[in-house]
Amino acid sequence: MKDTHSMMSLQDSRPTLLLVDDEPGNLQVLRHTLQDQYRLLFAKDGQAALDLVRSDRPDLILLDVMMPGLSGYEVCRHLKRDPWTSAIPVVFVTALADVANEHTGLELGAVDYITKPFNPHIVRARVRTHLSLVRADELLETRLEVVQCLGRAAEFKDNETGRHVVRMSHYSQIVARALGYGEQAAQDLLHAAPMHDIGKIGIPDAVLLKPGKLTAEEWKIMRQHTVIGARILGDHPSGLLQLAASIALNHHEKWDGSGYPNGLAGEDIPHTARVVAVADVFDALTSVRPYKRAWSVSDAVELLREESGRHFDPEIVTAFLDCLPQILVVKERWADIEPDVTTQAETESAA
Repeated sequence: MKDTHSMMSLQDSRPTLLLVDDEPGNLQVLRHTLQDQYRLLFAKDGQAALDLVRSDRPDLILLDVMMPGLSGYEVCRHLKRDPWTSAIPVVFVTALADVANEHTGLELGAVDYITKPFNPHIVRARVRTHLSLVRADELLETRLEVVQCLGRAAEFKDNETGRHVVRMSHYSQIVARALGYGEQAAQDLLHAAPMHDIGKIGIPDAVLLKPGKLTAEEWKIMRQHTVIGARILGDHPSGLLQLAASIALNHHEKWDGSGYPNGLAGEDIPHTARVVAVADVFDALTSVRPYKRAWSVSDAVELLREESGRHFDPEIVTAFLDCLPQILVVKERWADIEPDVTTQAETESAA
């Protein structure tokens, strides 16, 4: 019978809730309220709750405040300090109904605060809402991981380490913040920038990996990586992928109109693409390639200054140089361990 029970538990795919209360009657009410939809764990004191979380991590915790030993507030503090448990949503369910206690609970990191006596329908609705938010966060995190992998897929075709896309995307985020982007917009740029060269997947290796200078015809093919990248990312409903497609298409446009693929100039070039252009070129110049040494930071900075108003938006160059101390921290943190296997075409296209 014990083995059968264990097998049924393993097969129970319902979300797991941990119910923590020192009053058996309260646990019984919560059990009747939630048992039909969720797998339930029970603890009658704070220490037992912490021990149970470590052995059987729940998806959400319903936590009383006033308990012998560790209070619910203390339990919440322990949970939020531990990276393994900090993301678990905590909902306080307590008789402490005043605003000050509710404020304390939310300040500690709880996602909700329900006072006793509670309405079972409200408890079920709150639990359902917070589990939905957890799933949405997990979906977003997974989507961002896929997006980052797409960027590295292109980079790994002609770069062993793939760290170029990590560095230049962080450079882009730093500069965006300095230029007044909101935190979400700067974060979106961080995640979209790695896909700027996704179109290289569609460039023949004979062109992309050619060690010498490209012919005029090969250069024409190489320039198509911008258009191919925009097509790969497509007209997608996701705002992040729309942003990535715009950057992929436009990051080789130049301020003076001499870039490609459409010869856009000045403010006709999307602002995010202008930011990425500066970050991309700076990192390409200051990275080791099989056919060249890395440029010094001072030489790369000098080029940015020379190309300000020609290749690059002057305002963005100024912001980039103002952020140089932060840029160099990122450059050091994500330094290439081994030389990149990259082509002459990359530096030609960057410059």
